[in-house]
Amino acid sequence: MLKGLVIDYVGVLTDSDANELYAYLLSARERGIRTALLSNAPGASDEAKQQLDPFFDALVFSGEVGVAKPEREVYLLTAGLLGLPADRCVFVDDAAHNVRAAVAAGMAGVHHTSVEETLTELNALFAS
Repeated sequence: MLKGLVIDYVGVLTDSDANELYAYLLSARERGIRTALLSNAPGASDEAKQQLDPFFDALVFSGEVGVAKPEREVYLLTAGLLGLPADRCVFVDDAAHNVRAAVAAGMAGVHHTSVEETLTELNALFAS
């Protein structure tokens, strides 16, 4: 059973209709799904982290942890921060090579091309 959702920021949560994804994240957390942001950014300001905090159980910035997508270790590290094995997590990214790397690390993968399609896939994967 899938219990973790790991999502990229730029290219996914920066879409013009990303508010629907943010609403999904809140709903997922209410249902007991653990959520993480995984970004190849060097880090984020304290203010940015506070704004993201209501949506995520863990914030992982490659510059802060010393490993980046598509390296296997970053997916395993992120799943571990959620207290889950990789095979209980879904990873969402707009870069297909990052999704393939997450799948190779044991996660389910969703290649983000639109908010509507991503939400359709997530609703199927996390069907109650």
